[in-house]
Amino acid sequence: MRFARLAALALVALTVFAAPIGVGAQPAKLARVGWLEGEGVFTPTGPLTTELLRGLREQGYTEGQNLAIEYRSAEGRNEAFPTLAAELVRLKVDVIVAHGATATLAAKQATTTIPIVLVNVGDPVGQKLVASLARPGGNVTGVSSQALDFAAKLLELARRAVPRLDRVAVITTPTNPALAPQVRNLETGAAALGIALDSFGVAGLPEIQQTVPAMMQKGDHAVVVLPDHLIWFHRAQILELATRSRLPTICMFKVWAEAGCLLGYGPSLAHMWYQAGVFAGKLLNGAKPADLPVEQPTKFELVINLKTAKALGLTIPPAVLARADEVIQ
Repeated sequence: MRFARLAALALVALTVFAAPIGVGAQPAKLARVGWLEGEGVFTPTGPLTTELLRGLREQGYTEGQNLAIEYRSAEGRNEAFPTLAAELVRLKVDVIVAHGATATLAAKQATTTIPIVLVNVGDPVGQKLVASLARPGGNVTGVSSQALDFAAKLLELARRAVPRLDRVAVITTPTNPALAPQVRNLETGAAALGIALDSFGVAGLPEIQQTVPAMMQKGDHAVVVLPDHLIWFHRAQILELATRSRLPTICMFKVWAEAGCLLGYGPSLAHMWYQAGVFAGKLLNGAKPADLPVEQPTKFELVINLKTAKALGLTIPPAVLARADEVIQ
C-alpha cells in the first residue's frame, strides 16, 4: 500500500513538472491608459508622447509589454471632447490623461471613478477640476501650467521686444472657459503697463481670417495668442496672417515659437508630459488621485524666433536675446 501511494505521488509530481511552462499561469494585467487631447498633432511617436511614456516606464509600464494607450483627439473641436471622453470610459481604461481644461472637464463629467491626470491646465482650482492643489479630492490630479499666474508676463516681454507697444490684441475662443480668466489677467497687466487691450474671440477659420484685418483697423501693434486646442489647430493660418500684416505674435510655450511665433514663454511642455507619465504610473500602481497633490511648473522657457523677427523687419534688443533660453535662427 505504502509503495502504491508513493508511486502515485511520484506520478503526480512528474505530471506537474512535465507540463509546459506557463500552462495555467495568469498573464500579467495589461494596463490601459486613455489619452484625451485636442490638436491631433501629438502622435504616438511625437516628442511629448515620448516624455509621457518615459514617465510611465519609470513607474514600471512599457507600451507594447504591459501597457496599451488609447489615443483620442478632438482635432481642434472642443465640442468633441464629451463624446471622446465617454468612449474612453466605455473602453474601461484604467487611467485617463487629459490635455487642457476642456478635455479634463469632459473626462471629469464622464466618470467619477476612473483616475484622471490633467496636463497643462492654467487654473485647476478656478475651473473646479480639483478642490485645491494640495488636496485635489475626487478622481482628478496632475500637472498644472498655472498659466493664470504668468499670462501678464507675456505683455512685459512684448514691451521689451517690440518698440512703440501701446495697443495689443489677444486671440481667444469662447468655447474654452479656461481662457476668460487669462484674458482678465492680461487686462490687469495691460492697464498697469499703460497698454490698451483688444480681445478677439474666434470659433473657427472664418473668424480667424477676419480677425487680423480687424486688429489692423484697431491699430494693434502686436497680438497675444492664447493656448487653446482650436487655436493651435489653426496655428499656421494665424501666424501667417499676422506675419504678413507685420503683427508680432506673443505666445505661450516653446512649441508656438517653433511653429513661427515671434516669442514663446511658459513652462516646459516636455517636462509637464513627463510628470504626467509619472502621475499615470503611480495611479496604475494603486495611488489615489485625492492623495496626490497637483504639481506646479518649476521649469520655464523663453524662446525667440529670429526668423520671424526678420520677416517682420524687427530687431530684438540684445537685452531680450540675452534672457532667452533658446533662439531660433
